[in-house]
Amino acid sequence: MSSSVDDGLTANIGATGAEATALLDAIGLLWQRDRAPDREQCLALAQVEDTAALATLAGELRDRGHRNVITYSRKLFLPLTHLCRDVCHYCTFAQTPKRVEQAYMSIEQVLEQCRAAEQLGCQEALLTLGEKPELRYSAARKALAEMGYATTLEYVEAVAAAILRETTLLPHINAGCMTAQEIARLRKVSASMGIMLESAAERLGEKGMPHYGSPDKEPARRLETIALAGAAQVPFTSGILIGIGETRRERIESLLALRDLHQQHDHLQEVIVQNFRAKPGTLMAQAPEPDLNELLWTIAVTRLVFGPAMNIQAPPNLSPGVLPQLVAAGINDWGGVSPLTPDYVNPEAPWPHLDRLAQETRAAGKYLDQRLTIYPAYANDAGRWLDEGVQGAVLRQSDSSGFARRDRWAPGEDAAVPSEDATLLSAGYRPTAASAELAALLEQCRAGESPSEAQVARLFEVRGDEFAHVVRAADALRRQTCGDSVSYVVNRNINYTNVCYFKCSFCAFSKGKQHEELRGRPYDISGEEIARRCREAWERGATEVCMQGGIHPDYTGQTYLDILRTVRSATPGMHIHAFSPLEVSQGAATLGLSPALFLQQLKAAGLNTLPGTAAEVLHDEVRDVLCPDKLSSSEWLEVMGAAHQAGFKTTATIMYGHIDRPRHWARHLLAIRELQQRHGGFTEFVPLPFVHMEAPMFLRGRSRRGPSFREAVLMHAVARLVFHGLIDNIQTSWVKMGAAGVAACLAAGVNDLGGTLMNESITRAAGSSHGQEWAPAVMEEHIRAAGRSPRQRTTLYGDVPEERRRAAARAGDLLAVENQAAGKLQRSKCLPEPEQVVMLAACN
Repeated sequence: MSSSVDDGLTANIGATGAEATALLDAIGLLWQRDRAPDREQCLALAQVEDTAALATLAGELRDRGHRNVITYSRKLFLPLTHLCRDVCHYCTFAQTPKRVEQAYMSIEQVLEQCRAAEQLGCQEALLTLGEKPELRYSAARKALAEMGYATTLEYVEAVAAAILRETTLLPHINAGCMTAQEIARLRKVSASMGIMLESAAERLGEKGMPHYGSPDKEPARRLETIALAGAAQVPFTSGILIGIGETRRERIESLLALRDLHQQHDHLQEVIVQNFRAKPGTLMAQAPEPDLNELLWTIAVTRLVFGPAMNIQAPPNLSPGVLPQLVAAGINDWGGVSPLTPDYVNPEAPWPHLDRLAQETRAAGKYLDQRLTIYPAYANDAGRWLDEGVQGAVLRQSDSSGFARRDRWAPGEDAAVPSEDATLLSAGYRPTAASAELAALLEQCRAGESPSEAQVARLFEVRGDEFAHVVRAADALRRQTCGDSVSYVVNRNINYTNVCYFKCSFCAFSKGKQHEELRGRPYDISGEEIARRCREAWERGATEVCMQGGIHPDYTGQTYLDILRTVRSATPGMHIHAFSPLEVSQGAATLGLSPALFLQQLKAAGLNTLPGTAAEVLHDEVRDVLCPDKLSSSEWLEVMGAAHQAGFKTTATIMYGHIDRPRHWARHLLAIRELQQRHGGFTEFVPLPFVHMEAPMFLRGRSRRGPSFREAVLMHAVARLVFHGLIDNIQTSWVKMGAAGVAACLAAGVNDLGGTLMNESITRAAGSSHGQEWAPAVMEEHIRAAGRSPRQRTTLYGDVPEERRRAAARAGDLLAVENQAAGKLQRSKCLPEPEQVVMLAACN
């Protein structure tokens, strides 16, 4: 259900109806071409009185830029000081020294409130204060001096630094008019800043007008601060205050002044349209407030002036009961909403409860999502818009699209499914109808047609009811393709060394000079230990041994050939699934061979299939940061293509949730899809969510903390949609997703749980707590709990001999592994000659 701007309003169409229609048509056509209307066209809007027509176009533009999402920031409101040198005739925030208990909040008080706000899920600390009170009040100067500061802005800098250092909240600073030097200092300790222009009409500062006696409300001074913030590349908030005596034309002139600065610097991340509320005890206590029509008219015009991409905000607490109409007029943001503190600027207007805000947003046909104080487009370009010291704090709070990370779930940790995601995933949930665009895209995937990169990214960006539609579409395709059986393989992981001379910034498993601080000691196991583990795995019912490891500087292609011969000698019937494309490439290079020729040697030595690991994200923009000395995207695809041409089947993977974005994931999936269309060599797709806890890049503040739960589920669901008709098997990693995550993925397109593993070590090295083995009984318990039928499979999805099933069912406890200490030279991967002879004789 959606609301119209006409709700509660009377029609008010001016005499210039035909001219107004022509003007709106022209503006709409310009924005379709990504061109802004010129100044004269914008000013002509002042004569358009058809609010409904304005809002219809504004809503269309908003939907083009923001789809079905309306955002808000969950914030803590910190009134650092109520003292102010200005005297605005409508303000109750500013007080004199006699009316305040203390001139400034102490840092201890600030941090106490921040910690309480953290417990309520807040991610923004809004520092609001009066303008430079030390220039007017001796009490302010004295208080600052006692704390060791000369100015209010010096103290603001110290407070913001403490918030960043000791809490997870991101400071947003509303400090009034500032110099370039002051902005530069505050940029180092904040994620965003802001100042309301309010109005560019200089006459509002004349005697008898609301800004008289307030030097910091001079439009030129405020616009100068906004311009300086743009030059300093600060994500900035501004806006207008309506109903204080300005005309409609003056509002548009104010919006144009802001637009001019934004076109120069691209730094205005939001424009607020705030309606004046008369407050008792002020000179404007009896002044009329703007009516609803005036507010809706202004919101719609603001959208038309700024276009689809701009974030247009209207505070929800100032317009209770009419929020759907504000949405219909073109906003896409509610601003900051605090579950802890009141709106100190408008204390008479309490924040709406967040549940009610979500309900009213849904009543308008939209989904309420949480953002950070820095908007997604700016968070996603952090290198430009944030000081290096702030970037890590923003990354930790962000999801892949730059919105707020709303859940505390992370891959590898024991945590419940976030409640909202659980609701959206439940069979009983009834989502609103999908948009025509999304419905068409889902139908395109059902038909097996290749989506574009932008369309795949679109699927990864769905939220709310759209998320439910994508997941259900994926699961319907799973049922159509695979039925209700869920497969798994009994296997053993053998990671023969954790020594690696590559410098992947995400890896907590490998050991080398760059990774000495990480858990565990360097090891390099012998051929005898490899053989022992293979024999034990066979005795416990395994049909597969999965092997890969770090790139030891002493390993050559012969090392990998020796490993194969050892495994084949120890367990002739074992399926050998081994060697990442990186290992194949490195091994080939050491022997002076092409990957294609080396693959033939590996095949002759007993290799059966290859894992499609070391793919990470197949987008060199990501790989240049993540693993700059590793294979490029094209090189990984070339090795995989060579393997397929050599007759090998392989898996395909993605390791996601660190510095990557939906557009990177889209490129990755389409690269896999294209290779599968050429050779058909991929048996399954395996999403591997980034486990952050011990990862070097996370510990250094250079990555997110893995994907959100929604993103992790979507990776499986979107893969099912994109690969439909090409790759039938979508696998989820139990060691990363955990039991609750596995259950969710089984309802989102997944038909396989991978291997029992026996000795998982790479993910545990990164900090996972989900164990090192899921025995067949555990696998089948989780599969049945999801209402599905378990099926033990081979590596190539065939049926398992009954003898192997019985051996797996009676498997005892694993013996402790022996990871021999690594030396400068590798340990031999061959078995001693007598042992090989004995084994071969026994096999015969």
